[in-house]
Amino acid sequence: MKYETLEIDVRDSIGCIWLNRPDIRNAFNDTAIAELAKAFTGMGGDPNVRVVVLGGRGSAFSAGGDLNWMKKMAGYSSEENYADALGLAEMLHTIATLPKPTVARVHGPAYAGGMGLVAACDIAVAAEEAEFCLSEVKLGLVPATISPYVLAAMGQRAARRYFLTAERFSAAEALRIGFVHALVPATGIDDAVAGICRELLAGGPDAQAASKRLIRDVAGAPLAPELLAETARRIAAARATPEGQEGVRAFLEKRRPAWLPKKGSS
Repeated sequence: MKYETLEIDVRDSIGCIWLNRPDIRNAFNDTAIAELAKAFTGMGGDPNVRVVVLGGRGSAFSAGGDLNWMKKMAGYSSEENYADALGLAEMLHTIATLPKPTVARVHGPAYAGGMGLVAACDIAVAAEEAEFCLSEVKLGLVPATISPYVLAAMGQRAARRYFLTAERFSAAEALRIGFVHALVPATGIDDAVAGICRELLAGGPDAQAASKRLIRDVAGAPLAPELLAETARRIAAARATPEGQEGVRAFLEKRRPAWLPKKGSS
């Protein structure tokens, strides 16, 4: 499929989705939102893709909302504004609930909705010069649709500062508060992402999908008998799956599991 705002590349079981509006620092509009939702959905259903990487072409990951799009929104009715915001919320939900691991490759600015894209991914790798900002309150707005993902990534205490001040903060600060997982020199970001992808490809795909569901269901749940029973049920079910049985047999037999290619094969 031909995309207007994205560049897609699939090779070696890794699907790369590139925000491709470098002239406006990958700011997104309603077209980009719809295309991101479609691209991630497509990657989720592609049997040739095991891991999805999201990055940005040019000097930025994403500067947030496109100014022309924001100008257009100023004339929207309440119903139109709600429908537009719901499209963004649903796109982020598509990324966050994708059954396959997702990695954000962050360089340059990641502002406002761009931070939502980073937070919706499972793993975030940032270049040392990356910069972050939740700029909404300085426009009289709130970071509402991105808030579930950003809060989960940085925690409530850090969010109280950065939601309210809208100040820019460094990649080092993003690492300190847990918003990103790794900080690397700009020249090493592709190698760092490739290394994480290799680790992800070593895991069982069904187990990874089940683990992502587990995180969503267990996070914040009270430590009650019902939760204990549910987690016991899930590991028992995993042990009985073909993938679980193959993984345990491969470990005991000291061989590669069936979901990995044999050594020496491409």
